[in-house]
Amino acid sequence: MKMMEILRILYSKNEILGAKIISQELEKRGYSLGERAVRYHMHILDEKGFTEKVGYKGRQITKKGIDELKKGLIFDQVDFTFSRFQEKMYNVSLDYKKATGSVIVNISSINDLDSSKIITDVFKEGLSVSKHYNIVEKDDKTYIETVCGTTIDGVFQQQGIITKPLYGGLLKVEDYVPINFTEQIAYENTSITPLEAFTGHDNTSVIDVINNGTGVIPANFRIIPEVKKQHALAILDNLKTIGIGGVIHIGNPGEAVLGIPVPEGMVGIAVVGGVTPLCAAREEGYDLSIKLADGYAEYSNMINSSIAKNFPLKPVTYNNTTPVSFVLNKIYNLLSTVNFDIESGEGDVIVNVSFVDRNNLDTSLEILSKMYKSKPEFCIGNRYSLVDGPDNKVGIATICSLTIDGILTKHGISSFPKYSGILDIYGNSRRFIELISYKGSSVDPHEIFINKNMCELNVSGDSCKILASVHSVPYIARDKTVDILDKLGEYGFEVLNIGKPNEYTYNAKIEKYHFGYVLAGGLNPIAAIKKEGIPTDVKSIETMKNFNSFEEF
Repeated sequence: MKMMEILRILYSKNEILGAKIISQELEKRGYSLGERAVRYHMHILDEKGFTEKVGYKGRQITKKGIDELKKGLIFDQVDFTFSRFQEKMYNVSLDYKKATGSVIVNISSINDLDSSKIITDVFKEGLSVSKHYNIVEKDDKTYIETVCGTTIDGVFQQQGIITKPLYGGLLKVEDYVPINFTEQIAYENTSITPLEAFTGHDNTSVIDVINNGTGVIPANFRIIPEVKKQHALAILDNLKTIGIGGVIHIGNPGEAVLGIPVPEGMVGIAVVGGVTPLCAAREEGYDLSIKLADGYAEYSNMINSSIAKNFPLKPVTYNNTTPVSFVLNKIYNLLSTVNFDIESGEGDVIVNVSFVDRNNLDTSLEILSKMYKSKPEFCIGNRYSLVDGPDNKVGIATICSLTIDGILTKHGISSFPKYSGILDIYGNSRRFIELISYKGSSVDPHEIFINKNMCELNVSGDSCKILASVHSVPYIARDKTVDILDKLGEYGFEVLNIGKPNEYTYNAKIEKYHFGYVLAGGLNPIAAIKKEGIPTDVKSIETMKNFNSFEEF
């Protein structure tokens, strides 16, 4: 997305621009990207032929770049996120014997002094990857750099240990004992970094963990070969002596760690998220712009919070560990339960059920009605149903787009959801600008996008950003699939696009010998309600419900 914005800036300015100007323009558009990071992105764009360097003046966009701008870069971003972590790991040069060399850092703006105090208090409590940090003044703004947990992977790699970061997510803690991961998404096949997806102020409770030992903190997870476990333990001991730690637990070969399964012959390692101190400030309502693994810092020059306490979490006991639930497992079971008949229009469909206060119900239904009538293609069916909820709340059930996969499955077609994303619509132009793979995720990515307020549902204009999903079907079944999808249109099931074999679908990459189709998210009407400021407990892929029990607008 950042590379797309750089191309947009170069195209709109139509002149040669340097990293400083591009960084300033990105800031205006809501992207906090320093000159060094801009140069990094520009180097990638140069290699792809989308931009070219003009002496010492800067860069200009090429014809290929203009063409790419029209198509979008999201298929690159999905692979780029994980590749960026791999590159960062490779460039770590930390020598733990001398405590010198480069480490990977997260960067966040902290222009409010109170937020700075909260962050440093977390360092003092020891709940971080490292007690070292930097305070940087730049362009009349104050930034804090914290050591990223991926630095540990970089040191492992330096020392010949194969390490593969798998997940980033949220870890439940009770009485200072780590219990299990409650949410996570995979590092691969996503355009948004896993911990970035979960760093909203409503997701974590770092301050509660510090004060009473119970709450939720960000954490990440990687695996290494079992034959390197002792070597890794020795490295971690050495890192601890120079102020880098945050290791929550190291498992035994093939043993699940905090609910996450580990392959045979591998060892799982969980580490506290390097952004944990920053999350504490967000919990207190401070609007921080957090950039994960966004740069490097010379470790020996960083501020040493020498008064920091020891890491506060206790050893894992496994008494209450619950296995992580991956959303695809739930999806496969619900798909297998769909029995909607395309001829009679009867049967069970998959539904999302989101809750609002009863006194907000009428307003919520007005918003739903407006969206269903003005933008039916942004919804799955023009129907809703009400469900009694707890504590004077009412559930609003909407049809989930995964119902389509279930219907196709019922007709002998292998149809599976591949990505959940944000579809950018501008006039007749449509392209995905964010994508998260369902594989490796414990939560429907659409919930993440809604909670991060990434939707822009403009029901009266021709420009908006909506929830949408990409589904994959073997190309041999394309004709039959098209016939069924056409028939489903009679019941309000809109399809945004049906691709051709081996073709990008709104810039989403489909595997060989398959074609993709794109559906609007069934949660778009709910996102519209939340966007209007109505408190909404968003729940997707919840249960099954008979199609005829829904009401039409």
